[in-house]
Amino acid sequence: MPTEHHGITSAEVHAKIKLLINAMVNIRDTTGEFLLTLPDGRVIDTKGWHDWEWTHGIGLYGIWQYYTLTNDAAHLDVIEAWFRDRFAAGGTTKNINTMAVFLTLACVYERTRNPAYLPWLDAWAEWAYHDLARTRRGGMQHVTYLEENAGQLWDDTLMMTVLPLAKIGVVLGRPHYVAEAKRQFLLHVQYLGDVKTGLFFHGWQFAEEGPGGHHFATARWARGNSWVTIAVPEFLELLREAGMADEALEEFLKSTLQAQCEALRPLQVASTGLWRTLLDVPEEEGSYQEASATAGFAFGVLKGQRKRYLGPEFEDMAVKAVKGVLANISEEGELLNTSFGTGMGRDLQHYKDIPVTSMPYGQAMAIMALVEFARRFI
Repeated sequence: MPTEHHGITSAEVHAKIKLLINAMVNIRDTTGEFLLTLPDGRVIDTKGWHDWEWTHGIGLYGIWQYYTLTNDAAHLDVIEAWFRDRFAAGGTTKNINTMAVFLTLACVYERTRNPAYLPWLDAWAEWAYHDLARTRRGGMQHVTYLEENAGQLWDDTLMMTVLPLAKIGVVLGRPHYVAEAKRQFLLHVQYLGDVKTGLFFHGWQFAEEGPGGHHFATARWARGNSWVTIAVPEFLELLREAGMADEALEEFLKSTLQAQCEALRPLQVASTGLWRTLLDVPEEEGSYQEASATAGFAFGVLKGQRKRYLGPEFEDMAVKAVKGVLANISEEGELLNTSFGTGMGRDLQHYKDIPVTSMPYGQAMAIMALVEFARRFI
């Protein structure tokens, strides 16, 4: 078994992952700057570990990825404790972002068959399939805690709701959920894909009536793009393992991923391995380098290569990204240069102004990238 790959050791990777997990479950918002106050008086802690938002959904999935690699029960305990505490507190409002946690719960239920999880998986998946608002043409409307976002498609949705619905469909034997997930992937690529560059726009707004619409700020936002890079190989693997693969859809999504990675390669910052928060906007114009998206790209490319969805031509790009992620993990285990949660921007300045802070999803995306790299030591 190799212990070093591209100058990175197995011991270093595992040590960094453990630091990232420890820092994630101990993150605190000491200033209250990142609290989300809802109209009904609830306050959602988007930064700390003990609350319920998409930030925690991605956080849980990062820990799950490491658990699948190590089979260390301590990591499964962290995940199950989070769900136990959140369910005991009475759950939360259903929306695109809060659905994200159910990707991990579906994976846990598949492994443990704990009957306590079944009602939650059933209720939330039924909501996503039947009751979640749809845009024209049937796309999932990106409803959040604070906004209905009528007529809007966001690239985040593929990760936050579409993948969880598909996984629940597989685990509970409901193929219509998987069919709906396939349709959502096609719709989101149709409306958010930029055929000129191969990248993805953050969002699409349908016109109130009649044809037409717009891409808001036409932002080719890094983390939004990275959700696509993560979600495509995850979805293709899910379909294959469930015996529900569709050859035409698979070839379409593989081509989509290939085109995106070809577009990403020249935009990577050579000196650091990172990408800028607005992928095609120069740093001197305010588009800072961003680590969580870089981790997402690293994971998607590495997994795409492992599953043979991508070829070896992206090896150098992936390794530079992994090294960039490692260089941005502090001694305390915080992924530095992580942009805060980012709503839809009406102009590019919106993305340049997003503050940088440690967040559960940033920690998790780094974990996912390093877990995927760690598989090369097996």
